[in-house]
Amino acid sequence: PTGFSPALLQSPACFSCLASICPWIPSACQFPHLFDSEPKPGDLIEIFRGTYKHWAIYIGGHEVVHLIPPTNPAADLGPIGDLLTLFDSNTATVRRQKISDVVGSSRFQINNLLDDERRPREPHVIVRDACRMVGQELPYNAATYNCEHFVTELRYGDAESRQVQTAAVIGGVAVAGVALAVLGAALFSSYNKDDNTRRHHK
Repeated sequence: PTGFSPALLQSPACFSCLASICPWIPSACQFPHLFDSEPKPGDLIEIFRGTYKHWAIYIGGHEVVHLIPPTNPAADLGPIGDLLTLFDSNTATVRRQKISDVVGSSRFQINNLLDDERRPREPHVIVRDACRMVGQELPYNAATYNCEHFVTELRYGDAESRQVQTAAVIGGVAVAGVALAVLGAALFSSYNKDDNTRRHHK
């Protein structure tokens, strides 16, 4: 709208002025208070699912936009089923939902994890782009483009997933550990064979 100021985004109650961009954004008073400190539009919401973290971007009015793969029958298996869904999916849909519906009983927090390293884009730009993507189906890969890549790209302009990087490091350590164990077993076996050979020749 004419005269719109990004500063208005600091107040969720003022999101009615974004009706032309996101007409579905409701008034913040329609939702119970969910946060210890009120999130600002464009904030990243980290949701702890046990075996992994889901990410969403806050658009105001206690609503978020997030990238989520289609429901998999394996979801009935709980956390393991959730992981199977993530790794089995090659597409995902951008959805706009009430944050209470997204987090359920999971623990969650505001976590703008890259703010110390990168300059966030303007809140009204983040919200505008997030809203414009609602309903789109995007390519999805748990390692190269997941829900965390999606929200960091919206906030910072570049896609990054710290949990994938952490998993890669842990995986590397695990592989290295297995390799060392195998090497140790091989050396121990070789030593025993040499020792037995020496004893046989005595």
